[in-house]
Amino acid sequence: MKITSARVIVTCPGRNFVTLLIETDQGVTGIGDATLNGRELAVASYLSDHLIPCLIGRDPQRIEDIWQYLYRGAYWRRGPVTMTAIAAVDTALWDIKAKLAGMPLYQLLGGRSRDRVLVYGHANGADLEQTVEAVGRYIDLGYKAIRAQSGIPGIDKAYGVGRGELHYEPADARLPTETVWDTQKYLNFAPKLFEKLRDTYGFEHHLLHDVHHRLTPNEAAQLGKSLEPYRLFWIEDATPAENQEAFRHIRRHTTTPLAVGEVFNTIWDCKQLIEEQLIDYIRTTVVHAGGITHLRRIADLAALYQVRTGSHGATDLSPVCMGAALHFDTWVPNFGIQEYMRHTQETDAVFPHDYRFEDGHLICGETPGHGVTIDEDLAAKYPYDPACLPIARLEDGTLWNW
Repeated sequence: MKITSARVIVTCPGRNFVTLLIETDQGVTGIGDATLNGRELAVASYLSDHLIPCLIGRDPQRIEDIWQYLYRGAYWRRGPVTMTAIAAVDTALWDIKAKLAGMPLYQLLGGRSRDRVLVYGHANGADLEQTVEAVGRYIDLGYKAIRAQSGIPGIDKAYGVGRGELHYEPADARLPTETVWDTQKYLNFAPKLFEKLRDTYGFEHHLLHDVHHRLTPNEAAQLGKSLEPYRLFWIEDATPAENQEAFRHIRRHTTTPLAVGEVFNTIWDCKQLIEEQLIDYIRTTVVHAGGITHLRRIADLAALYQVRTGSHGATDLSPVCMGAALHFDTWVPNFGIQEYMRHTQETDAVFPHDYRFEDGHLICGETPGHGVTIDEDLAAKYPYDPACLPIARLEDGTLWNW
């Protein structure tokens, strides 16, 4: 069996997605997500100019060998563009292999570890009252876990406050929008939000919160300690994790669970965090961490240290990634939770899929492969629309972490 062709499909049904489609001489095809928000065309070029020529004529069933070829053979290893491109190839190859076996992908990985996958949605509002109402709406939809983000008094355009109730796309302009950040205002406000949420809804539902890399380790420790009475499922990305050791300080001062990793690309980005049990959840994704092949290695390492998975699942990951992630989540023994931001109707139409939401969980389908396809004719009706993620500055003008 040989790979005969591969092509990159860029489409924008409400937001930009990059998809790789691989074809074989036996008529079996596979697709993989290659979307990197704000840098989509860099990955598209990496695939078209560098990886696809290397794939033609290869046996698509040799997934491990192809992964090693693309990773070790590049010499310039790692990084978001390289690993997203490799992930697209890897996901498409697993899709092909599962189709050849005539089974859903989770079976090929080793079978079910669970019947359904716990997911969390995003509730947000311009102020505390609106966020409390938004959490209630998610509870009414059946969610058991909800991420709560709110506008902050004195801060314009706070992170996580979207332009719609179920869809949040932060990439909003051709050049980065500049926002202003004030840490003290945030630290004063955040405990009040979760106090109000617990007073209103009790402790039956899981509550999560994304700090989005905004705090120093000591500030993150203060936040975690102040939120302990409200028993959060986790605080996410409390501080930038380039320095993995920074999480040791946070860990010493709070028992609030810690999650990190959506911007990680390889096992090396989280090795110390996992081995020293400095985090509780690892948030690496199929699309940005080298595909299913490499994500399995990260999850296996995490399992040794009782760290669970909590993969990123924002709307800038296409349904192709979500489908593959759900099969991974269904299999992986140390699963924790899966982020689930709903896509627009236009996106769902471009990417038909067989997974479904039910009672706060997602359930992957039984279609051979990962269960997601692409309507190329419909995708062609939505041309690429350049959009960048915002940046943040402190009130004195200092560039900060968005």
